[in-house]
Amino acid sequence: MELECDGDVVKVNDLHFSYPDGNEALRGVSFNLCAGDKVALVGPNGAGKSTLMLHLNGILTGRGEIEVGGMRLNPDNLPVIRAMVGLVFQNPDDQLFSPTVFEDVAFGPLHMGLSEDEVRARVDEALRMVHMTNYRDRLCHHLSVGEKKRISIATVLSMHPQILILDEPSAGLDPRARRKLINLLHEMPITMLVSTHDMALVKECFPRTIVMDEGKIVADGMTAQILSDAALLEAHGLERP
Repeated sequence: MELECDGDVVKVNDLHFSYPDGNEALRGVSFNLCAGDKVALVGPNGAGKSTLMLHLNGILTGRGEIEVGGMRLNPDNLPVIRAMVGLVFQNPDDQLFSPTVFEDVAFGPLHMGLSEDEVRARVDEALRMVHMTNYRDRLCHHLSVGEKKRISIATVLSMHPQILILDEPSAGLDPRARRKLINLLHEMPITMLVSTHDMALVKECFPRTIVMDEGKIVADGMTAQILSDAALLEAHGLERP
């Protein structure tokens, strides 16, 4: 089922991609993300979820059409689209490479050529959004996994993206850090696509769910409806929360 809406932020049409070893990872994927959508992307390992997310800001390039904010993704506008699509990796150590929290969160705005005052304002705003204002001068390698994940989110929020894409955000978190993350995802007023195996997180945070398997979208609809379909969940290696 394809969901229609006004104000599409992302449009993907008939996307195909194969890795050099011949593995066909995406087989005709099509979907839209509406402005303000919070969407879970679920499916078994190897379904193509991570491959799909890496296409949305041009890290990978396959056959098909991708539009972000009304712009066709192509080499000419790739820097603009990468600023619009905030990708947060599963392992925050893949995203945090500067000595301090401030330097990591400031990295993107600095490379956008913004003034020093604007960079500082964006850092303060992003840290405030993830409730990490007091961590501004902390050393990144001293942070917990949960703290690092929130700083990773701040590094992309400082770019003022139109969509936030997260890969397994609750992986490796203890119950307290996981609850803080859930609360954060609830309150953030931004279009969001989140790949996860955490079906309880899906139930609590995301009104819409896309199910992928073997490189295809096999279901796309309201989360409550998908989670109530025991046969669908079993067929695609998912457990009801």
